[in-house]
Amino acid sequence: MDNQTPLSHVRNIGIMAHIDAGKTTLSERILFFSGKTYKIGEVHDGAATMDWMVQEQERGITITSAATTLTWKDHQISLIDTPGHVDFTAEVERSLRVLDGAIALFCAVGGVQPQSEQVWRQSEKYEVPKLAFINKMDRTGADFYGVLSEIQSSLAANAVPVVIPIGQEEKFAGLVDLIDMKAIYYSEDPKNPMQEKEIPADLLDTARQWRANLVEKCAEQDDTLLEKFLGGEELTRDEILGIIRKATIARRVIPVFCGAGFKNKGIHNLLDGVNLYLPSPLDVPPVSGTYDGKELTRRADEKEHFSALAFKIMSDRHMGKLTYIRIYSGTIKSGTTVLNSTQDSSQRVGRLLRMHANRQEPIEEARCGDIVAVIGLQKTRTGDTICDADHPVVLENIEFPAPVISISIAPESRQDEEKLDAGLHHLSEEDPTFIVSHDDETAETVISGMGELHLEIIVDRLRREFNVASKVAAPEVAYRETATTPSTEGQYKHVKQSGGRGQYGHVWLRLEPQPPGSGFEFVNDVVGGRIPTEYISSVEKGIIKAMERGPFAGYPVVDMRVSVFDGSYHDVDSSDFAFVEAARVCMRQLFLQAHPVLLEPVMSVEVVTPEDFMGAVSGSICQRRGRIESMDQQGNDKVIRGMVPLSEMFGYSNTVRTLTQGRASFTMTFEHYEAVPFSIAEDIIKKRRAANKIR
Repeated sequence: MDNQTPLSHVRNIGIMAHIDAGKTTLSERILFFSGKTYKIGEVHDGAATMDWMVQEQERGITITSAATTLTWKDHQISLIDTPGHVDFTAEVERSLRVLDGAIALFCAVGGVQPQSEQVWRQSEKYEVPKLAFINKMDRTGADFYGVLSEIQSSLAANAVPVVIPIGQEEKFAGLVDLIDMKAIYYSEDPKNPMQEKEIPADLLDTARQWRANLVEKCAEQDDTLLEKFLGGEELTRDEILGIIRKATIARRVIPVFCGAGFKNKGIHNLLDGVNLYLPSPLDVPPVSGTYDGKELTRRADEKEHFSALAFKIMSDRHMGKLTYIRIYSGTIKSGTTVLNSTQDSSQRVGRLLRMHANRQEPIEEARCGDIVAVIGLQKTRTGDTICDADHPVVLENIEFPAPVISISIAPESRQDEEKLDAGLHHLSEEDPTFIVSHDDETAETVISGMGELHLEIIVDRLRREFNVASKVAAPEVAYRETATTPSTEGQYKHVKQSGGRGQYGHVWLRLEPQPPGSGFEFVNDVVGGRIPTEYISSVEKGIIKAMERGPFAGYPVVDMRVSVFDGSYHDVDSSDFAFVEAARVCMRQLFLQAHPVLLEPVMSVEVVTPEDFMGAVSGSICQRRGRIESMDQQGNDKVIRGMVPLSEMFGYSNTVRTLTQGRASFTMTFEHYEAVPFSIAEDIIKKRRAANKIR
């Protein structure tokens, strides 16, 4: 934070939306009009400031969240531009965890799209106050009021327009500010982009209706104002602004703006809205954490003990490892030693940097409310807490979704094995949804991620940034297995005698399947000391060991409650190892008796296609074992929604392009696990077993 900027004038915000809603285009305009950049970088030219990675510039999409700091009317705004593609959902998750407010961007043609709903849900999880900006008002099919209605119904949001458009599609000329009741017209000239005028006569009645709606929604949020409103008195401008701010911060109202980012329309009003309505670090509740079992809080105050959350790691080939932190309390100076309380290790802050996408500005000190990058925190991972060593606290970690797709990877040249390992280590440090594992049975390195594009980008980055050419095998689906019999009981006695001390462990277990998504639950129902307390954790370890590689097909076992309710022990021969083995073997045997089934990830698929290709697209979903859930009209296009197993979706992007002459788009999000049909499950298990035998 700039020394001159009071904390009440600081905003930490992100832009979140469905892919291709115009987030990066909007970010570029915000940077230009705030004076942060001297020219507007366009996504389609590969010149956007915030899309600085080579892969982003080539593909015209945002892959990694980029942070920058700018000034607008004496307010300091830290801005994070997040990706819209579902494969990079971790970038949205970690950004929302540390932001105080967000701009939810919607396409005036597309409305509330699948990823819009996903990021909205993520922002609600972290209780982030939001503004809505309906973009692309100049596009054919733009419908401000339709999208507004969709936000209210699909997202159950109390969306209240503070502006309305003057015209739409090619006639979109500007907007009416409902608070000051002025018309604002825009020109193509960035140096003189807007002029205030009187509201056109044909729009005056509509503007009055929407202003009345705004005043009524404001009055509803405050008893005193409601009384004044019902008594027929006018609310003052300051009263309206004050209550919108209060209600926005409390997440009871979503102020709605509109514009056309690409045509530079509506940006100034939106930035004013950020200053007026979104919270400063002082407006959000103190951050809470724990240490040694005690509940602790940290307020946004420079005099408070220092605390910060590491929310993003980046490898920079010139600077080394950069750790992005959000400072919640106190101050930090370069050269000081801090405590990583998550790992209980002291680490030295080498340098502090204020980031502008991939460019850095060295600073000597950072304060609460700042989002900065640190060089020197070598052992810090995403989600770790950095704090004052004398006043430790551990802040709540960041939860990330589990990967849904895996492929095996190997270097093209044996000499590159070490370079590949180093590259994978760096990339997995950066991205918590990118998991690297080594399969001992197959001697393969397996990488897992959120989708095909995610892993494709990883392989491309290995080649460009780490000079490792690698070969990958066909993607492998993250299958699971579970039991279906309501309750299965049985015992196993692990007894070995080979001279000297023997091994003895005896357990009775009960297996009960749980609803999908419940996970694993271990229950200790042993009474009367039939198994000593010190061996109960060994029983749990044995069960978990058996579940890691299920006995049915070798995939992890999920959604099970396993109870140990009886057993026996030997004073001399019983040991932790004996009970681990007894539980492991018993679990495997019982699981095979409990009618196990194979589960596969099922994806929610949405295809937006011109009507001419609707039949071909529907057929392609059905051919892939898909179920079509709905078909809706969206402008001139049809929206087909369905559920399709992930195993059938590989290469679908090419199929849908071919079927629709490149005019359709599709999105896919993980929905749930479902049982694989018996005949297909048999083939999967046969191949799995054959592969393991061969290797």
